[in-house]
Amino acid sequence: MALAINDNNFQELVKESSIPVVLDFWAPWCGPCRMVSPIIDELAEEFKDKALVAKCNVDDCADVPAQFRVMNIPTILFFKNGEVVDKVVGATTKAVLAEKINKIL
Repeated sequence: MALAINDNNFQELVKESSIPVVLDFWAPWCGPCRMVSPIIDELAEEFKDKALVAKCNVDDCADVPAQFRVMNIPTILFFKNGEVVDKVVGATTKAVLAEKINKIL
């Protein structure tokens, strides 16, 4: 299960992480987000010792999506050393996301 990120824990869990972070910006009413959500949870389990895979509900969190100018969801950001190094906007496949994670490990 992916970790929930919000305005209060973003700095500690994402920016200060010693391992790469995959952050999915989503909302419960978003159809493509509901398609990607189980994939994100599977990746969280598969990469649990190598990368932090997390979700940020844009309805519950205003500052973090604004900071990264998230205009469309799902938007998935890939962080390494606290910096965004890759991005996917829209629904995609597990294979595409896994490949991007492997590139930043």
